[in-house]
Amino acid sequence: MNPAELKRLRTQSILKELIPEALSTLEDEYLKGLCVTDVECKKGRYDAFVYLDKMSFDEKEQAYILSHLKKVSRHIQNHCMAAEGWYRSPNFHFVFDDRLKYQNHMDALFAKVADELQKGKK
Repeated sequence: MNPAELKRLRTQSILKELIPEALSTLEDEYLKGLCVTDVECKKGRYDAFVYLDKMSFDEKEQAYILSHLKKVSRHIQNHCMAAEGWYRSPNFHFVFDDRLKYQNHMDALFAKVADELQKGKK
């Protein structure tokens, strides 16, 4: 693994801890309790995609959360820079994580296929 890749992975790991910490300092109850499932930095670490757990938020609540996260994004960046002594922080792009839902769907499909194969053997 090259040094740049290692640095990117390290940054992702640090941000995965710092962003929930920064969110917990906010006044907004919706934002305070958000669960960060993953952080993915793009090459050069200028942008970081922050994946959030949907929990039981409906579409209206998700839209509210994303719009308010844009407003407090600078606060979160400042928190990360102060905590790590960085001179700059990546630009955050917040998205709700559909990967878990997709994984559960795939697991269900594989279970169905396995069940069909078992029925075919009998």
